[in-house]
Amino acid sequence: MVIVNLLELLNKIDTLTALDYSNCRRELIDFLDLTYEDEQFTRHIDMGVVYLRNKSVGNYVLIDGLNRFLSLSLLLHAICECYKKTSTKNDKAIRTIRSKYLLKGAKTKLKLNSSDQVIYEKIIYGERLSGHEKQHPIFILLHNLWTKIKTNGLQAGNIFKMLEKFRVIVAEADGVPDRELFYSLNSERADLNQFALIENYLREIRIRDEWQELLEMYDGRHADLEMFFGDFFISKFNFKTFDINRLYVLFVNYFDTMLQYKKPKEIINDLIKTAGYYIDLLNVNFSDKEIKNRFIKIKMHGGEDTYAYLLNIYEDYREGNISNGTFIEILDAINEYLQNRKKTPNDIGFNDLIQYLNAFITCK
Repeated sequence: MVIVNLLELLNKIDTLTALDYSNCRRELIDFLDLTYEDEQFTRHIDMGVVYLRNKSVGNYVLIDGLNRFLSLSLLLHAICECYKKTSTKNDKAIRTIRSKYLLKGAKTKLKLNSSDQVIYEKIIYGERLSGHEKQHPIFILLHNLWTKIKTNGLQAGNIFKMLEKFRVIVAEADGVPDRELFYSLNSERADLNQFALIENYLREIRIRDEWQELLEMYDGRHADLEMFFGDFFISKFNFKTFDINRLYVLFVNYFDTMLQYKKPKEIINDLIKTAGYYIDLLNVNFSDKEIKNRFIKIKMHGGEDTYAYLLNIYEDYREGNISNGTFIEILDAINEYLQNRKKTPNDIGFNDLIQYLNAFITCK
């Protein structure tokens, strides 16, 4: 590990590529705010550890530290925007800033994930952003920095003196896979992109197309997909509750366990099939009118917490393991439970009802 100036580090790097599952949805860093208490720039400001992997001379993968590099790049761009076309000397300085810190040739030094990169490139290349794009954290921070420089009359020279005080510890990632290191450093983040982590894991075992098929089934409705995985893992592992922030870990543990018995494509295809069954539950998509009417009542009675159990039972029904009549009787029992729960606090927990229903199925 070495301690270096963050600005100088950015200067020495040719390209810095963020991981596919790393995003900048969190609040970015306002470097100007960090220096207000030290107007004379007398102290060093430590910005923690950044983890890099060296791909080739000058080219690095950024495993952890995205917000710091991105925020610094946006401040440098804000300086350029504030001083452009003000004098020949400033225009020359702007070209120097862009060539040293923002660009390698005609391309940006910093490479973000695909969706963030679109916004970042539009900003760096001076292209027009849509109203929706202007709600992105990247643009919001840029606008705030630009406003502070203009409003407070901050001089570029003083800002660079300030930036000379920002230090980071550089750690080169050795011997640990990128995704594992990234996750260990960021597992507590509530905004971690669990689906992108899963996609990266599946890409390694060459079943990305099937994962895309599952995503397309839910047509971008991530809340419904989260509900599916929650109820799927509750039913598989007998959890009482599901923490969406552990989705990636649960998925990998489940997949790795199943790989002892099945091939990867068999596992994902089974998951796709079950995900389709869950869509039936969510959309009350049943050709049998008696079953459909009972599911409508379950929804009316606020019975979404029964879906984890119902997913298992419905799958058994679709696979021919229980009869139509038995399935309807189970739905009736659940509806009766939900009605009573709605009227008065029910002494019987749903777990107790599950035990009764399972015994009922066994008898059948």
